[in-house]
Amino acid sequence: MTESCRLYLITPERLDPGPFADTLALALDAGEVACVQLRLKGIDDDAIRQAALTLAPVAQSRDVAFLLNDRPDLAAETGCDGVHVGQHDTSYDEARALVGDDAIVGVTCHDSRHFAMVAAERGADYVAFGAFYPTATKDAIGHPDAEILKWWSEMMTVPSVAIGGITAANCAPLVKAGADFIAVLSAVWSHAEGPGAAVEEFNKTIAEAQAAAP
Repeated sequence: MTESCRLYLITPERLDPGPFADTLALALDAGEVACVQLRLKGIDDDAIRQAALTLAPVAQSRDVAFLLNDRPDLAAETGCDGVHVGQHDTSYDEARALVGDDAIVGVTCHDSRHFAMVAAERGADYVAFGAFYPTATKDAIGHPDAEILKWWSEMMTVPSVAIGGITAANCAPLVKAGADFIAVLSAVWSHAEGPGAAVEEFNKTIAEAQAAAP
């Protein structure tokens, strides 16, 4: 069982930074959130810069880490706390060189124990496994089950992130298995009662799952 599983928010792939800053603030003010990852697709570098410069202070002023997806160069340039890279993006070593030793570098590992071990040995700050459940957000390469989280938590001290189709209704087995972070996207931003209600619901469910874990 993880000692303290926490929520990890991923932004929508398209957003208007100004209005979304208010939405993000509502989500972060609603309960415990460890990290926000800015994950934008199909836009130019200037738009990514503007979004990062607008949204990073919203998270950082609340002691929430702010990461940029895929782009360690822009993460360093815009004052993000770090970067998340995939297996087909910038390499871990290049990302680390760009953001520095004090920044966070997380690595997507899909359902591969080998990828995770390599990333940890290189110095990754966390490894991300998934997709655990069906998701329309992106084409998932890996489809692990919760056992990989249990194995990792017993073997390694590097934190794990569970990602992919996770909702408040289905996250409990992942929390009980040992995930250090639960990464969510549409389950927060598309919640019928708004992102604040979603964060509250996730935190309640995570706490209950941890209390019920052996």
